[in-house]
Amino acid sequence: MSRAIKVELENRSYDIIIGSGAINKLSNFLSDNKYSKIFVINDNNVAKLHLKTLQEVLQKIDIPTEFVITEAGEQTKSFVFLEKICEEILSKGLDRKSLVIAFGGGVIGDLSGFIASILVRGIDFVQVPTTLLAAVDSSVGGKTAINSKSGKNLIGTFYQPKLVLCDLNFLKTLSQRELRCGYAEVVKYGFIRDLEFFEFLEKNYQKVFQYDEEILEKIIRRSCEVKAEIVAKDEKESGERALLNFGHTFGHVFETETNYSDLILHGEAVALGMVMAAKMSQNLNMISENDFLRIKNHIEDCGFITDEKKLKADWNYDNLISHLYKDKKNEGKNLTFILLEKIGVGVVKKAVELQEFRKVLFGL
Repeated sequence: MSRAIKVELENRSYDIIIGSGAINKLSNFLSDNKYSKIFVINDNNVAKLHLKTLQEVLQKIDIPTEFVITEAGEQTKSFVFLEKICEEILSKGLDRKSLVIAFGGGVIGDLSGFIASILVRGIDFVQVPTTLLAAVDSSVGGKTAINSKSGKNLIGTFYQPKLVLCDLNFLKTLSQRELRCGYAEVVKYGFIRDLEFFEFLEKNYQKVFQYDEEILEKIIRRSCEVKAEIVAKDEKESGERALLNFGHTFGHVFETETNYSDLILHGEAVALGMVMAAKMSQNLNMISENDFLRIKNHIEDCGFITDEKKLKADWNYDNLISHLYKDKKNEGKNLTFILLEKIGVGVVKKAVELQEFRKVLFGL
């Protein structure tokens, strides 16, 4: 087992443990912490594939455990499911020494973390991501949320886990589409912070989709290192942490307009959004055309669609603009985008004119 990555947040610091068999480290953590009860939240897809593995680990620990299984999909991040799961947990006997284990992808991690942050005003939780996307992004950093009719992740809290366990064995059941979605968040770190990492990915990205365990561990580790470093400096996104939203401002617009359907999954929306953000960066003379094409070509080589019209011909552009103005980074009516000064250097660009968004959308 490789060394742990520590997210340095004073008394809220925690380890990220990455590797095959990482789930077995849960026993040590539970032995060191005296919890009265464990609540495992997962969805029906993950339950079928992996719950037995987690149960075998938990059986070695003498702590009463309840399993809460919900529906899979982005629609689960809603008030309806939030209430349903909270009531189920409360009915099974929760107290402040209980522990929540978020066992699944980003949806389960976001929802479970939010639940842990509000039940009896906050109990401990552990993230056990089962997707590449959750491993490199949503399981680290303490952002928890559900979606609103007005937009994605608008209702939530900053609430850090006590431990993140990324077991590479859980990733073996991912489809190519799911691996691609996770890869979008991986390559993001190269674009905003680490040119050398992007160059490594240009040479090795195909091995990710072939499930090369050594490459997977390397890219997850580097992604988590970058995120841990940024979160440690800016836990509640008052500045630098906003860089982690590269591609998301555009991407969330499309996710919201499609009602979080399978037409465009989160990672696919981020990939499309990163190309659009790179194009805006070029339009504003921040990066060269060559840098833009390098980004676009790599995203396309990975199998992503980089033209929203190829997903859907009849977008309601007024709706897209309406969604844009609900982005959390905006200040009043002033639009904020995460752009690039060059590959490897992301910047927060405030007070961007709406016409720049229109230019990218309409290919001007």
